[in-house]
Amino acid sequence: MSNTGISMRGKIIFYEDRNFQGRSYECMSDCSDMSSYLNRCQSCRVESGCFMVYERPNFMGNQYFMRRGEYSDSMSMMGMRDCIRSCRSIPMHRGQFRIKIFERENFSGMMHELHEDCDNIMERFRMNDCMSCQVMDGHWLLFEQPHFRGRMMYVRPGEYRSFREMGMSNMRFMSMRRIMDSCN
Repeated sequence: MSNTGISMRGKIIFYEDRNFQGRSYECMSDCSDMSSYLNRCQSCRVESGCFMVYERPNFMGNQYFMRRGEYSDSMSMMGMRDCIRSCRSIPMHRGQFRIKIFERENFSGMMHELHEDCDNIMERFRMNDCMSCQVMDGHWLLFEQPHFRGRMMYVRPGEYRSFREMGMSNMRFMSMRRIMDSCN
């Protein structure tokens, strides 16, 4: 393990019904489809770490960032249309953060490199859209509205050539936030 990254397992418990009722499933890593463990998931408790939860299996659909706490009614608290179907554990990262954002797909158009949060790419860079990115260091949340509002997408180190092809065709990403080590 490098000295710039630290991985620490989180723990989340999912419940079939609201208010932590019904059958439960405890998870400490990624789970691409919870249907084999639970019929549905309508509440959860994050005991440690941070997680992204998704409305559909295989990390698809709307995503929600969750840190330590209790979520007694995930549908009304997060505005979910359905229930939680998959989750991804977000490893703790200490070190530098770097992301290159591109105005167009396939890393084309205007490009800017970020090392810190950006609450409005239009105001800061005169950039109308962000349609692809390369994450070099750290874990980031991309938001569809300025000031870290609206729907979001989690990105970890790697290349994201087309948000549209990832099922995010109706979203414009207008702000970016680092996921810091505040998940514990």
